[in-house]
Amino acid sequence: MSLDATFAALADPTRRAILARLAQGEATVTQLAEPFAMTQPAITKHLKVLERAGLVTRDPGSRRAPCRLAAQPLKTAVDWLADYRDYWEESYQRLDEVLASFDEDHP
Repeated sequence: MSLDATFAALADPTRRAILARLAQGEATVTQLAEPFAMTQPAITKHLKVLERAGLVTRDPGSRRAPCRLAAQPLKTAVDWLADYRDYWEESYQRLDEVLASFDEDHP
């Protein structure tokens, strides 16, 4: 699956909440809809976005089949973000060095 689809799916707070719930274990659409003030068809639309992104799986053809988290796209996104984490850590380290030298020059 693509990073674009993963990040697009994660952009919505309802979909992130659904993934957080599925991280605790599989759940039916009815169970996933319970904490939200929206209809089951609305939850189903969110699930379809998550499925297209490869983040959720369901048995095809079964409306009552439980949904499951498919975490591989999340790992791919984390791996991609890790490069930027390294960049920011290096940037902050350089900033710390500049600030430390500034403190030494201006007591």
